[in-house]
Amino acid sequence: MARALTVLQLLPALESGGVERGTLEIAAGLVQAGHRSLVMSSGGQLVSRLTAQGSEHIEAPIGRKSLWTLRWVPRLRRLLREQQVDILHVRSRFPAWIAWLAWRGMPVEQRPRLVTTVHGLYSVNRYSRIMTRGEAVIAVSDSARRYVLENYPGFDAERLHCIERGIDPMIFPHNYRPPESWLSRWYRDYPFLLERQLLTLPGRITRLKGHTDFLKLLARLVADELPVYGLIVGGEDPAHADYLQEIRDQVQALGLQSFITFAGHRMDVRDIYAVSNCVFSLSSKPESFGRTVREALAIGTPVIGYSHGGVGESLELAYPAGRVPPGDIDALENTTRRLLEYPPEVESCPFTTVQEMVEQTLELYRELAG
Repeated sequence: MARALTVLQLLPALESGGVERGTLEIAAGLVQAGHRSLVMSSGGQLVSRLTAQGSEHIEAPIGRKSLWTLRWVPRLRRLLREQQVDILHVRSRFPAWIAWLAWRGMPVEQRPRLVTTVHGLYSVNRYSRIMTRGEAVIAVSDSARRYVLENYPGFDAERLHCIERGIDPMIFPHNYRPPESWLSRWYRDYPFLLERQLLTLPGRITRLKGHTDFLKLLARLVADELPVYGLIVGGEDPAHADYLQEIRDQVQALGLQSFITFAGHRMDVRDIYAVSNCVFSLSSKPESFGRTVREALAIGTPVIGYSHGGVGESLELAYPAGRVPPGDIDALENTTRRLLEYPPEVESCPFTTVQEMVEQTLELYRELAG
């Protein structure tokens, strides 16, 4: 029987997002398989869920981009020795520098095995190169795999492992319908949606997520008196307060006050996907994966997205009718009109599951630990 491992995952915080969710999924898989799961971050709303699953959380501001954070290098090195960590898994660039400096300063025979995950198609520079320094490097999609190979010449491809992010088919079953109790509350809160088609843009309120293009699209459809309504679902980060105000000002300028709602962070996104006529993914820069695209498609909701990066990869696989050239508002409008009137059925697609992702990752850990 394989020995139990101690695995430490590092990331900036545990608030919300794909990196955070992947961390929790691997942590839960480790505990269920009888391993010890440690996570280091600055904390956040997901810590209670992490610890309830049986993992241990170590609070440290390792994502703060400051020279002062370098004081955590010797502390982390000491922690790795004291906790006898077998696998050190890093998921973000600044924590990766802290981890690498701590790891490099240890005697070779005392080091844990170092794993990095390329979660994003980062700007190509020395700072980002740290994500290729792992003894094993995980790419979350084929787009992320190509990004590493194309942008870092000389990288040893044998260290690169493509392990797609997973969708839980129990949480996102095909043809999912929300319970009647949820539908009653939803239409009590938004009775006008009984007579309108719902267009949903999920994702945190950050400049890259395409809110401006979404509002331009909505304005065109409203001007043509189409019965549509826009919903922006995503947490409001205080660090991006100025951008949020820009978006709200744009809503006013376009006269969309009666045609859009900012729903904030929601725990019922699956139900919102299910009542949406279309879900959108309009990031101005290519994303490495695009989890919301696969979640919506998994339950059978049409998705319209810019066809680059992981979003384009998912649409090509499961719903090519929803692909739009990046930044092309005319094509975005035409595709939206067509799919609202004659939406092709979203067939069930064999996306990678969470269980498959966890099993592949744990198998990599076991191979590295020897």
